[in-house]
Amino acid sequence: MKKKVLLTVLTAGVMAFGAACSDPEVTEEAAAAEDETIKIGVLASLTGALESYGKQTQQGFELGLEYATDGTMEVDGKKIEVVYEDTETKPEVAVQKATKLLEEDEVDFLVGSSSSGDTLAVLPLAEEYETIMVVEPAVADSITGSEFNEFIFRTSRNSSQDAIAGAAAIAEPGVKIATFAPDYSFGIDGVAAFKAAAEELGAEVIHEEYADPAATDFTSNLQKIIEADPDYLFIVWAGANSPWNQIADMKLQEQGITISTGAPDIAALSTMKPLVGMEGFTVYHHTLPDNEVNDWLVEQHKAKYDGQVPDLFTPGGMTAAIAIVEALKASGGSTDGNELIDVMEGMSFDTPKGEMTFRPEDHQALQTLYSIRLEEQNGVDYPVPVLIRELSPEETEPPVMN
Repeated sequence: MKKKVLLTVLTAGVMAFGAACSDPEVTEEAAAAEDETIKIGVLASLTGALESYGKQTQQGFELGLEYATDGTMEVDGKKIEVVYEDTETKPEVAVQKATKLLEEDEVDFLVGSSSSGDTLAVLPLAEEYETIMVVEPAVADSITGSEFNEFIFRTSRNSSQDAIAGAAAIAEPGVKIATFAPDYSFGIDGVAAFKAAAEELGAEVIHEEYADPAATDFTSNLQKIIEADPDYLFIVWAGANSPWNQIADMKLQEQGITISTGAPDIAALSTMKPLVGMEGFTVYHHTLPDNEVNDWLVEQHKAKYDGQVPDLFTPGGMTAAIAIVEALKASGGSTDGNELIDVMEGMSFDTPKGEMTFRPEDHQALQTLYSIRLEEQNGVDYPVPVLIRELSPEETEPPVMN
């Protein structure tokens, strides 16, 4: 008897649900609610080798939406919904996740990714679906260069901006520079871009040294650099087998050779204690920018994440969110990709690193980078990037390559 009653109730419920679904007013209300929601799909490496980068981007993006919408999570009366997907730092997975976001979740924007390989694989989908993709934090020049399409806008800096910043930090007429890098495309291309920028500023690159990427003993490489007698040694490096300890052991800095390289995130800075005193550049450290947006980011990040400060890629996530919200404000809430291209080309907006502008020619955000010196500070267990001077967006502007 109980089963019969239950079946009757369930049948009645299904009938009522079916009637509701067939009711034009209910259907229109659901469609209207869907239209009043702006969906953003964020692709990031949330697991694996680049997990820390992906999580920094995610945390920054969430704070950026909060900041840009004054805590309402709405733009022009429309609610913002964010869907995060883990690319696992695999291009084929990134394509699968992006396709899911575009087809099943029907997102209005894409953001990402932590890896240039993942990002390059997804770029054609943005064009195919006519959906704006804000690239953050991937840096490959080809994203806004040879693989560019008009639906791509990049808030992260590119590799050439890094090279220009590295040169701007140390290069001037009469300065002699040696370079050291792993012997594959990353190192070779990085040195080539740096050399071009340094020589344009009047410096002379007197020696280029390349090491086996798998090497752990750099004695012969460093000895050649010492013999070249440069004023600076500019290093392009990635990977766990870094040369920092051997540089300290061979006392390059005591021999008058100032070390210069890019200052990375906090975890990697902890491995650079042998390089205290080196002069180079960085994309971001929370103590460097002097503006209200960064002050807000540092304060809110500490409050939300148990006193932790924002790291290298946190402000990039925040910047991507700010860019999207500012574009939506300017478009009156329209998410039409073609309309947004016109809105976003040349658009300037405030970020934790100061004002950025999407260059109309290639949609690369022109931005401030920082000339720094690594110093020891009481109470901090890693070498701290201390500001020498800001490198302006005009000073670090990369060539148009598309």
